[in-house]
Amino acid sequence: MAQESAGLNRLGVDIGGTFTDVVLETPKGRFSTKVLTTYAAPEDAIIDGIKQVAAKADLPLSGIDQIIHGTTLATNALIERRGARTALVTTEGFRDVIEMRTESRFEQYDLNLTLPDPLLPRNRRYTLRERMDARGRVLRPLNRADVEALAEELAAAEYESIAIGLLHSYANDAHERLIRDVFAQRLPAVTLSLSSEVSPQMREYERFNTTIANAYIKPLMKSYLSRLKGRLADEGVGCSIFLMHSGGGIISIESAAEFPVRLVESGPAGGAVFAADIAARHGFDKVLSFDMGGTTAKICLIKNQTPKTARVFEVARTYRFKKGSGMPISIPVIDMVEIGAGGGSLAHVDILNQIRVGPESAGSEPGPACYGRGGTRPAVTDADLVLGKLDPGNFAGGSIPLSVEESASALTTHIGATLEMDSTEAAWGLAEVVDENMANAARVHAVENGEDLSEYTMIAFGGAAPLHAGRLAEKLGIDRCLVPEGAGVGSAIGFLRAPFSFEANRSIFMTISRFDAETVGTLFTDMESEATGFVRSCDATAEILADYKVYMRYAGQGWEIPVSLTPDEAHHADAATFKKHFETEYEKLFGRAVEGMEIEITVWSVNAYTPIPPVAEIAPITRTSDAAPDGARKLFDPALGETVSAGVYERRRLTPGAALNGPAVITEDETTVIVPSSRMAVARDDGCIDINVKHQDFTVEADHD
Repeated sequence: MAQESAGLNRLGVDIGGTFTDVVLETPKGRFSTKVLTTYAAPEDAIIDGIKQVAAKADLPLSGIDQIIHGTTLATNALIERRGARTALVTTEGFRDVIEMRTESRFEQYDLNLTLPDPLLPRNRRYTLRERMDARGRVLRPLNRADVEALAEELAAAEYESIAIGLLHSYANDAHERLIRDVFAQRLPAVTLSLSSEVSPQMREYERFNTTIANAYIKPLMKSYLSRLKGRLADEGVGCSIFLMHSGGGIISIESAAEFPVRLVESGPAGGAVFAADIAARHGFDKVLSFDMGGTTAKICLIKNQTPKTARVFEVARTYRFKKGSGMPISIPVIDMVEIGAGGGSLAHVDILNQIRVGPESAGSEPGPACYGRGGTRPAVTDADLVLGKLDPGNFAGGSIPLSVEESASALTTHIGATLEMDSTEAAWGLAEVVDENMANAARVHAVENGEDLSEYTMIAFGGAAPLHAGRLAEKLGIDRCLVPEGAGVGSAIGFLRAPFSFEANRSIFMTISRFDAETVGTLFTDMESEATGFVRSCDATAEILADYKVYMRYAGQGWEIPVSLTPDEAHHADAATFKKHFETEYEKLFGRAVEGMEIEITVWSVNAYTPIPPVAEIAPITRTSDAAPDGARKLFDPALGETVSAGVYERRRLTPGAALNGPAVITEDETTVIVPSSRMAVARDDGCIDINVKHQDFTVEADHD
């Protein structure tokens, strides 16, 4: 990518729910560490991690040239409802849109269905008499005196942040701008978020909710980013700081502070970028990225080395995996699905005597029972330890000693005693529930996207993913799995592979029968200028490219599909081209186009980005030798239902071409790779561990599907 500049010392930082990952790339090599996340002051863990990797690289802190940062702080604030005191100002008659939602039921037959509470209660939602129509024409003018009176009322209520979301403001933002101007004058200490800037798209529920979420976390993120910048300066780090956004690109710290809602999926997005980079280096066209950390696990479908993207996603679901049970956030995002628990997710037995895992997590404070920091309930990490997947004396490079006794006690007390199991059986049950939940969710996601996972290669990363990837691949019928070098800190490495980018969106309704080429050309030019301006604020000299996309549907349908355009097709638009592309994409998804129906365009998009330099593909490698184990360990194999003797190998000692048969354990400081009995593994030139089913020709070719 454009950021992969020779001679620069670049730092990637990913704050997770359990660990904060820090990666430093220098001309001398890559250095990394994992430290426990410090919830009260997340910057403390960052400073600690930076000092560790700088010491490893023998580099003064002042020698760091660039920092790329991703964080779960925005997500956690929304989930835990820890945001600022926030108000919503909207059009009269639409105060309850965020509570009425879309009136769809995500669980049709659940009579006790519980919808998530809106982010703001009704007494924090205010209205003004004004109205635009869907084409942006003023139906009822906004009276400035009404806005001034409301400003006084809001000042008395001592709000920290205000979301401004008016009906059809995506088509005409004049009234929202008037409110902003008055509030900025009368309430200078209050942060403001306009829906026409945060998410200028149709569908008021999603747009209002996104704007409220942005306002809700804006003071928190502004404060954190300001503290982080100050702490780094105090330590002698004076370089530029950039933030990873949910769409898989990098934005300036100033843009991140203004639009923090775009950071909600920043960590997982970095992981998808990391997997896409590995896919490009190995020539894989169909990849399932599997990212499992301490708190959550996610998958992403990557085709032709490009992660799948979406315009809307949900956070804080009240029903795990159920679409519609969370808060919709309408921003450009890499399309990922949460498929299970992380290493710190806690298990219990429900009233039906079934083992359930998550969504509650032990995090880093107190952590799983085996950490010995006060946790008493069993987590996934406790099960992994009892099953032999982890070395109690060499976890996180030996920095966190683990107690097998504490894990066994927690498993027996909370699972075994109820289900009449010993600690090993309880751990087996817990691990199988987690792996089966992840496999089921992955199957559903693949089916929804019309994909056959047996044609895919898995790329596993995150601290916990290599422990579970082999078993997950068995369940999904995936033959091949790659565990890249640095997998334990994959998202942070992904930050260093991402381009500077920003996506601009507009909602202007248009039909193919009334296609207006002049309006379309102007629209794309304006969006390109906006998106390019954000990217230029990060890098004043880099080349900037742009992708063009529209979202189209047949009349009467509720949702659209994305249709990509070339720059020439966007700037010299014609209806026939748009129709042809739409019908091609529709046939790919649904098998056939529909003759004679009107076609509609609802959303227009331009994504500006710095180019990613082509990567050299890894040369094919043949198994050249059998690796000698450094020892042996008892490992429980769930596919066999018994304990087996597994060879233990140090990853750093595996030379390119060295192969080994499962069952095996490959150890390193930041994670552990489990090779099941049904698999074998070979080390690649770039440090990847290539895991495949046994008894196959293990000549590794680049496979272009």
